[in-house]
Amino acid sequence: MEVENFKKFNTSQLLNFCIGFFGLQFAWQMRIILSGPLTESFGASPLLFGLIWLAGPFTGIVVQPIIGALSDNTETPFGRRLPYLMGGAILGAIGLFLLPNSENIASLFGQNTPWWSALFIAAIMIWVIDACVNAAQGPYRALIPDNMPREQHAVANSYLSFAIGLGSVIAAATAPVLKYLFNYQMSTSAQFYMAAIAFLLGMTWTCLTIKERKISKAELKIEEENAKEEIKKSFFENLKDFFALSPEVGKICTIQFFSWIGVMSLNIFFTQYVIHVLYQVPDLTAIPQEFQGTYDTLVMSGQNFSSICFAAFNLICFVIAIPIGKMAERFGNKKVHFVCLLLMALAYILLTFLPNTISTIAAMSLAGIGWASILALPFAMLSKYIKEGTEGAVMGIFNIFIAAPQILVCTLLAWFINISTTTINSMPNNHYEYAFLVGAFMLILACASTLTIKED
Repeated sequence: MEVENFKKFNTSQLLNFCIGFFGLQFAWQMRIILSGPLTESFGASPLLFGLIWLAGPFTGIVVQPIIGALSDNTETPFGRRLPYLMGGAILGAIGLFLLPNSENIASLFGQNTPWWSALFIAAIMIWVIDACVNAAQGPYRALIPDNMPREQHAVANSYLSFAIGLGSVIAAATAPVLKYLFNYQMSTSAQFYMAAIAFLLGMTWTCLTIKERKISKAELKIEEENAKEEIKKSFFENLKDFFALSPEVGKICTIQFFSWIGVMSLNIFFTQYVIHVLYQVPDLTAIPQEFQGTYDTLVMSGQNFSSICFAAFNLICFVIAIPIGKMAERFGNKKVHFVCLLLMALAYILLTFLPNTISTIAAMSLAGIGWASILALPFAMLSKYIKEGTEGAVMGIFNIFIAAPQILVCTLLAWFINISTTTINSMPNNHYEYAFLVGAFMLILACASTLTIKED
């Protein structure tokens, strides 16, 4: 029965499995690169921008565990997980279409609307997008233990890293490539529309081509018993049971906690770092509005360079993702993950102390190695301890240790950068490079935590 139900996926099946995740990451990458300059144009300070970014961790903590548990107990003709993937893609695409039009939407309420009305609408759209990404991501990863044998979990998660890298590279590179090769500057709105279409088409393809494995009667009985047991428990009881799976689970969560402080310090502040530190654009919220338009060309150039850097970052992730899975099978998840995190910490140090375009691209390429590992190996480590019928719930709880550190970055680190003021060319600015110094320290702590893992 087990051999029949858990047939190994071949290479073409694994690649096809990744297409929906490709679309999801395409949309998410556009959200990462473009939301900073867009919200700053609506008046967002570094602190306010960080608070808007709370959408990601908050929806991750609230939405993923709920959707994960619901998908464990959902039975439809289309499967357990697929309805959540499709629903997230549809609503997320709507949010991506509306986000760049926040100012136009605000104007519908009258000409005398306050300055922050467009920013408020943009914040709502960002929350919608992040909620939908989280709603789709947990059930998507739960498809792996649902449908693949345990020995393929590390490789399957590496293929998802492969899709994340490829989706991010194409998303980030499209606008700057069009500019540098054809002298056509793609507008911010057009880039968001492109992201919406990619998200919707990718998930639609997955829902049409991936057939979820049918659950046997014996497995269904086990899962029903587990589901009834989960429903009776409170959140804290579920959390207690989560850590009771193995002593190593807590260590894996610690690694994720420190790693994701490092990851989010880059995701949130890198584009702003490029615009304000490398391209020396002043804090646009601190200068008169009539002078802000003089920096539009420079801001767009910085945005394009940030996209190139994120393309390099994710290209390395794309290239190294599957080899990392193969190396983990040979040398163990622990050793490979330690080396990758250490290289990422070194990249952050370069960003902090060598603020020039050449070293920035090199550092982002180096950081891509750590990113590929973070996207795959902790999930592979955890999957060894998951009990049948609780895959979605476990992935949802595990996501808390991805989302919670992001709250610290969105609040404390954003506040720290907000008060770390400086001047460039006698104009007000902020020390965005401090984000990478904090991130490097946290990644080093994640490396130390990795050494505590006991692995067969």
